[in-house]
Amino acid sequence: MNWLYLLLGLLIGILSGVVGTGGGILIVPALVYFFGMGQHKAQGTSLGALLAPIGILAFWQYYKAGNADLTAAILIAIGFTIGGYFGGAWAQHLSELVLRRVFGALLLIIGARFLLAR
Repeated sequence: MNWLYLLLGLLIGILSGVVGTGGGILIVPALVYFFGMGQHKAQGTSLGALLAPIGILAFWQYYKAGNADLTAAILIAIGFTIGGYFGGAWAQHLSELVLRRVFGALLLIIGARFLLAR
């Protein structure tokens, strides 16, 4: 089974590098539906997988091409670190169903905005 996790990481890494998605948008559903994890465990596993330096090589390619703002990235990372701590603590108090619905609603809203943008 370990090789399937490696394969998932490889596929998600390629897709994230191409379209710049947060890998969690893809990793969490894959862990829930293909690996049978609960929502809490899938989200926690995804966060663990995405810790630095996972994205550093993809970032480096964008940065070398002049397509990354280092100052913005650092400030977002600082905010993400603080927000992630409090969000992670809060999520532990939500039911599996509520957490899954919040995640799904977020994906729908983001997807609709991209699909309907001009």
